[in-house]
Amino acid sequence: MSRFTHASIVRSVIDIPGDLAEAQETYNGAAGRAFIAGLPDLAAAFLDRWRLRLDGPCMNGVSALVLPVVRADGGRAVLELQLPDEESAGEPVALRVWDGDGAVRLLDHDPATGPVRLLDHDPATGTMLPERLDESRMLSAVADTREAVVVVARLLNRLTSFPAPPGMRRLGDIAEAMLEQTPWALERIPDLRARRIVADCAAAVREVVAEPGDRLLHWDLHFENVLAADRAEWLAIDPKPLAGDPGFELWPALDNRFEAAEVRRRFDAMTEVLGLDRERARAWTLGRLLQNALWDVEDGRPVEERQLEIARRLTG
Repeated sequence: MSRFTHASIVRSVIDIPGDLAEAQETYNGAAGRAFIAGLPDLAAAFLDRWRLRLDGPCMNGVSALVLPVVRADGGRAVLELQLPDEESAGEPVALRVWDGDGAVRLLDHDPATGPVRLLDHDPATGTMLPERLDESRMLSAVADTREAVVVVARLLNRLTSFPAPPGMRRLGDIAEAMLEQTPWALERIPDLRARRIVADCAAAVREVVAEPGDRLLHWDLHFENVLAADRAEWLAIDPKPLAGDPGFELWPALDNRFEAAEVRRRFDAMTEVLGLDRERARAWTLGRLLQNALWDVEDGRPVEERQLEIARRLTG
């Protein structure tokens, strides 16, 4: 069967979600539109190369189309098609390091087995083939948020036990860039209370920036990035990895399913499970709040009240 014919069949059975197309248009412009237009060809190429059979309706995140598939040996997997960027570039590297210990296992990825090129000038695609977990059982469905936070903490304890491999994005570089940008941002925050809290977050980061750490971080381990599996009760997915201090990992579990009265309890539970120095962990968590605030200012939005409340609860 020709690639054109196969792509036509794939196009007839996959429905590219409108929110994925919209997100690619918003964030990546012409490159995003080209990515969306090329998805049927891209899917067909990797279904052929890795001898995969479609096995259900497509899914998607903000940046990737996810196709449930079955391998030639009968194993269940998902084909993840995404437009490579700075954050996703490290994902297959991190998953290879973890090798299924606390995280989804990566079965194959491009260019690990040689790039698939739809045209002579096409680059390697960043396409991945992780094992299939149970997408119907997310940690976000666990009613007890205290239990869910401990699950996240235990996963982070395993994931951050690995040193970051060479070439990974570094927290130290990110933190220094944030501190350089802070004076510009403070001038553009009209609310005095918000400005003071953001300034306090930057001051906390200055205290720890000289020792940014060297552990392999997930960076985005919120409740919806934890799925159940047959081989383990819970596993992490979708890392945006970098090298740094595990204290930089705590923010998503404070923000996800936000409960103001639980902020300190969640922070205490995670620092205990991970065995972290509380003051360093607090400083790096405030660094995440600084990062989010800078993004808000860049986009012309007020700093989110929830972010300010987390900072206030952490600093007392």
